[in-house]
Amino acid sequence: MKEVRLGYNSCFRDANLTRKRYRIFYGSAGSGKSVNIAQDYICKLSDKRNRGANLLVVRGVDETNRYSTYAELVAAINRIYGAAAERHWRINTSPLRLQSLDTGAEIIFRGMADDRQREKIKSVAFSVGKLTWIWCEEMTELRKEDVEILDDRLRGELDNPNLYYQLTGSFNPVSASHWIKGRFFDYKSDSIFISHSTYLDNRFIDEAYHARMMERKEIDPEGYRVYGLGEWGELGGLILTRYVIEDFPTGEEYFDGMSIGQDFGFNHANAILLMGIKDGELYICSEIYVYEKDKDEIIEIAKRQELPTHLHMYCDSAEPASIKTWRRAGFRAEAVEKERDSVKAQIDWLKRRKIHIHPSCTNFIREIRQWKYVLNKKTGQYEDEPVEIFDDAMAAMRYGIERWRPKRRYDKKGGTEN
Repeated sequence: MKEVRLGYNSCFRDANLTRKRYRIFYGSAGSGKSVNIAQDYICKLSDKRNRGANLLVVRGVDETNRYSTYAELVAAINRIYGAAAERHWRINTSPLRLQSLDTGAEIIFRGMADDRQREKIKSVAFSVGKLTWIWCEEMTELRKEDVEILDDRLRGELDNPNLYYQLTGSFNPVSASHWIKGRFFDYKSDSIFISHSTYLDNRFIDEAYHARMMERKEIDPEGYRVYGLGEWGELGGLILTRYVIEDFPTGEEYFDGMSIGQDFGFNHANAILLMGIKDGELYICSEIYVYEKDKDEIIEIAKRQELPTHLHMYCDSAEPASIKTWRRAGFRAEAVEKERDSVKAQIDWLKRRKIHIHPSCTNFIREIRQWKYVLNKKTGQYEDEPVEIFDDAMAAMRYGIERWRPKRRYDKKGGTEN
């Protein structure tokens, strides 16, 4: 293996070398934690000195692995081996499974969302060797009992003296009251290795992301402390909390109606959401979320993803030229009609509904988890306006619901019309 192909952030060196039983990566968004962990595991499982090692990757919801950990591990394989990847790794998509053709090591993926999935953990088996390593991505999704179940799987004699048992957790620390803090941070033990990192440690971070973090530092210092500096804290004032991440069919026949919402962007993300409604509940079916691409490039992406052209696409009215470009491309793009206090009205409509999010919508999930109200520094109270940063998918959602949300009309004197 040619290590010159790999890109490492030096802040992870000791974490990659430690053999302690618990290896905890925490810090800010954009720090490169997940990329590093994926690359570290592919290198270790490809090393013949580690023959007999295998990896179990766990998320709260099983299907979210496909769009996060599995994607990161496959990307690491392609980054390391390039065109020769298929000669070294067998990549299965159904079920998700990766196997090193050099060592026989396997990587399998599971969720811990319910008792059925937890039972499946107990029957995990490998064709060569034993379960030696576990990676809990977004560890905050798991219960303390879930991690104890996983920890119990790491036991027994290992035939290879080079191997060791290790459970790795990775997450962004939001709540200081979370069980993880008491178990791994407040409790001191020589068996625990802690790695803290932020986007400032990531030498591969792009300038646009860095600029947006600086913007957040000014607009939302509380959120910046958690998501920018990766510090423990309570992220108060969250706007939407009634949502569930789950797999569901996304065909048009499944819903009472569908629409598309789009928030234009270049330095900020251009976000497009395919959305459905069923029995009064909202479904986020798929997303396009890209930076620094012109309209023609994004339209080409939309066509490749077969974004329906017959559905109404509701867009930010501030960019009429962009709307015309989408219309010329065959989409039913139209400007959102913004009445007085429309953002508040949209949020009120959303709050009254359960939101179902398809696991493939990873950027939407990241945004909704941190979408919050502005904190008044003088009063210490949250105001009735959302923080306008890292909210591109949230804006696309607000536009997309306009087909179903009733509007209030105002007369010239400012009163509402009957």
